[in-house]
Parts: sequence; C-alpha cells; structure tokens
Amino acid sequence: MITVKHTDSNDPGFQHLVKLLDRYLAEMDGDEHAFYAQYNKSDSLKHVVVVYDQEKAIGCGAIKPFDTHTLELKRMYVLPETRNRGIAQKILNELESLARKLGFEKCILETGKKQTAAIALYQKCGYLQIPNYGQYAGAQNSLCFEKYVGTAPGSN
Repeated sequence: MITVKHTDSNDPGFQHLVKLLDRYLAEMDGDEHAFYAQYNKSDSLKHVVVVYDQEKAIGCGAIKPFDTHTLELKRMYVLPETRNRGIAQKILNELESLARKLGFEKCILETGKKQTAAIALYQKCGYLQIPNYGQYAGAQNSLCFEKYVGTAPGSN
C-alpha cells in the first residue's frame, strides 16, 4: 500500500533516499558535482514529502522558501525500481498543494540537462522553463523551471 508522509529532513526514510540521490547525482554530474552539491544541503528542511510502499521509503521531495512568494523544489527522487508508477507526480502534487496551503504563489526548481526524465515530468506537470536563477545563472548544465500554484494571475 502506497502512503504519503509529510515530515521534515530528520525523517530516516528521507535521509536514506537523499543518500541514494546524492550518489546518483555524483555519477551524473561528474566533475561538476561539487558545485551542485553545495546547494543541495538537506538538513533543516521543514517541508518534506516521503512516499512509502508498505514500510519502505520509495520517493521523496521537499520545498523551501526562496523568497516571500516563491518556494524552491528540492531533493526530488524516486527509487529506480519503483519509477513509472506515478510516484514522482504524486510527490510533486503533494508539494504544490502544500505550497498553496502555506500561501506561496509559485514553485521554482533547477535540474540538470542530463535529467531527461525529470525534465519531462516537470513539463508534463505544467512547469515552464525560465532563465537560470540565483546560483545557477551561469551554470551551463542547469535548466530552471517555474509553475504558478497559488492565486496569482495566470496561476495553474
């Protein structure tokens, strides 16, 4: 049975998945991993979603404030053996719903150009590519996206 847990970054299931995510990203990013890793610290995240199948954590994601109107999506990951079951979309939907409840207007995110499955998911879910923001402004292997989730004009 699939269950969704709202928690924080102290959750053991979340911590386990983040370790796997970091290993995966180290392989994908190669020499650039240190640059990206500095922006993916997972401690002190207050809004985390972990999806469980029975007692096993199989997917996660988090949001954190970027500014007064915007949340940044972080640490999205689904175990490879459980992909293509709608888990990532479930996590994304939960995080967007939480963003609305918290009164935020939009979500932004950064992902790597090599993350083709992630890019396809975000586009399928209504995220639009934007110029790279903040620390990713000069990162050539980064793509940034946004989606209005609140009550702002043009929100989805």
